Amino acid sequence: MIDLQAIEGAFRTLQLHFPEINRDLSERRDTLDDEVVVNLLEGYALVDRWIEQGVDLFAMGNLHYWLDLNATVLCGLQGAEDALHRRLLEATEQRFYEQPDGGISEIVGWHGRAEGKDVWRRCAGVFIRILSEPQLFIEGNHRTGALIMSYILAREGRPPFVLTENNARAFFNPASVFKKSSKRNFVMRVKMPGLTRAFAGFLEGQANGAFLAKAEAPGKSADAAAVPAH
Repeated sequence: MIDLQAIEGAFRTLQLHFPEINRDLSERRDTLDDEVVVNLLEGYALVDRWIEQGVDLFAMGNLHYWLDLNATVLCGLQGAEDALHRRLLEATEQRFYEQPDGGISEIVGWHGRAEGKDVWRRCAGVFIRILSEPQLFIEGNHRTGALIMSYILAREGRPPFVLTENNARAFFNPASVFKKSSKRNFVMRVKMPGLTRAFAGFLEGQANGAFLAKAEAPGKSADAAAVPAH
């Protein structure tokens, strides 16, 4: 479903322009270094594999996959056994399951109630609930949230969400607003539908079919399909 080569190309271009983009943001972001890019690509590969396997991330028995994604963006596939990372991941797991008014059960419940809404609205609502206070994870909420949105989108044949040179400013500035907003605040609850609609419009407007893998031509051999075009 997902074209990892195209996503990596977009990230490498974004890396070149990120210092300039970062200066324009209302809230400065951490450097987009190679480790962040590699970990994100591993996350997209996991999302792609789970979609192929028919994994439902919103099924109650599958919520550990969310923690797997968060661990991947923070530590990479091989870094979770490091003692420092292990303490962070254990604390994250406790927060994930036990946090009232903002843990995973609230997000899954909202998504279930929003089943009739279009995919862009569902993505936006889930992302805002991951990011707003109290945040779902201790660290890595933006990156993990982007991967969860990508899962929701690609599962329905839509392009995954990918941060690019062209959409980074329009993504990070509203995300900073979400991050500073509290789910427990009555005013925020009133504003949530409008914020969700606006962010859904952004998601739909920046969707890029280049990040979806091209369908294999009939009769094309597996060996031929494995050779990248240049």
